[in-house]
Amino acid sequence: MTARKEIMETGWNLDNSYARLPKSFFTILDPTPVRSPKLIILNDSLATSLGLNAQALQSDDGVAVFAGNQIPEGALPLTQAYAGHQFGHFTMLGDGRAILLGEQITPKGERFDIQLKGSGRTPYSRRGDGRAALGPMLREYIISEAMYALGIPTTRSLAVVTTGESVFRETELPGAILTRVAASHLRVGTFEYASEWRTGDELRKLADYTLQRHFPEVGADENRYLSLLREVIKRQAVLIAKWQLVGFIHGVMNTDNMALSGETIDYGPCAFMNEYDPATVFSSIDTQGRYAYGNQPHIAAWNLARFAETLLPLLHGDQTQAIKLAQDAISDFDELYHRNWIAGMRAKLGIFNEEPEDESLIKDLLSIMHKYRADYTNTFRALTFDKQSDMTLFGTTEFAQWNERWQARLGRQQESKASSQQLMSNNNPALIPRNHRVEEALEAAVKQGDYSVMERLLDVLSKPYAHSPEQDDYTTLPAPSTCRYRTFCGT
Repeated sequence: MTARKEIMETGWNLDNSYARLPKSFFTILDPTPVRSPKLIILNDSLATSLGLNAQALQSDDGVAVFAGNQIPEGALPLTQAYAGHQFGHFTMLGDGRAILLGEQITPKGERFDIQLKGSGRTPYSRRGDGRAALGPMLREYIISEAMYALGIPTTRSLAVVTTGESVFRETELPGAILTRVAASHLRVGTFEYASEWRTGDELRKLADYTLQRHFPEVGADENRYLSLLREVIKRQAVLIAKWQLVGFIHGVMNTDNMALSGETIDYGPCAFMNEYDPATVFSSIDTQGRYAYGNQPHIAAWNLARFAETLLPLLHGDQTQAIKLAQDAISDFDELYHRNWIAGMRAKLGIFNEEPEDESLIKDLLSIMHKYRADYTNTFRALTFDKQSDMTLFGTTEFAQWNERWQARLGRQQESKASSQQLMSNNNPALIPRNHRVEEALEAAVKQGDYSVMERLLDVLSKPYAHSPEQDDYTTLPAPSTCRYRTFCGT
């Protein structure tokens, strides 16, 4: 049994409201202790915002919590049951290597899940060992914190510790545990599990819990479950638009990886697009391109339809009427997504107001970028600062013609050129976590024990809209290669 100890000085203020759901939704389970944990990285600013003492968290007792060797007072460790459509196929799942310690209640009264990822076998591990390797855990830390800095709703990373033990994948690798912070870990897959295998009463209790946790403002609505569906749809429309606007590719948009809170969750084979191409896929397991960059809005709508199906018994007593309510709600997603996306694209081009021709202006630019294999991030960065001399795209007749239309469009609005440039600067990041830079940092950390490369990368990624000179080296593209960049789940 993992030792339980009151660790007052660290600031833990834990509860576990999820444990008050019916017991069928989880299994009470302590993390599996590890041999010799060592703190690799701690997110000081996040710790402070959670009401934690960052200095105390670096003590032996603090590190022991991150490793699962000690359980702070108020925690009730458990693993969550859920199901999911993985690449379109429905299956039973659950936390196979993650344990929820509980919810940290911040000084502002907010609740955030504190989850240990890589903390040992669970009843849902199937044939897995419940552990995680250092590289993928550091990768999630880097990408999730970069997403946060970009202004994209996301789970965050509080700490990574090594375990002093090895995990075995294709090779022997150093083991690690990530402490993940989330608004919650409620997923579309949680409702699929309830709909498929639990009672109607249990489904209702899960829905009421979700409303209380994330959408208390609609809990008193006449049809609160329809309101729940609509609110989840709204948040996903915002989230996916933000992904598309920075060229982020999640890589594995299974329904168990869609958080009802509207946060990006489960950073497995994710990556950022370099040259603009809607068909871009990085994940080694996405052989058919189901989760390609251009497909992400469609997959989000598909996932939301699966969520709506689970709510049918709660939407209306008459199934036909329930289906109509669900279909009407889901049909709003495309328009909500499009509204968020086109507003974001206008901002990326310095456009303040709306004109009917804006969409064709945007899509024509993307088409030219695709034709000339222009880098997505650097194209918008160059447009922002009128530095259009070092990319093939900018020397073409097509771009010259497009640029005339764009300049004319900017001239038809009241705002000054300086105001447009500031709007663009605020919406076009100077840099993203370039895949080759992330790999460089991980290789130095895992193979050489050198974390300085990662620390420098995290520092520049923390201010993506600063457009400072020290960021310039991180905007360059990788050297040409005959091998396409591939990402892996890291399980």
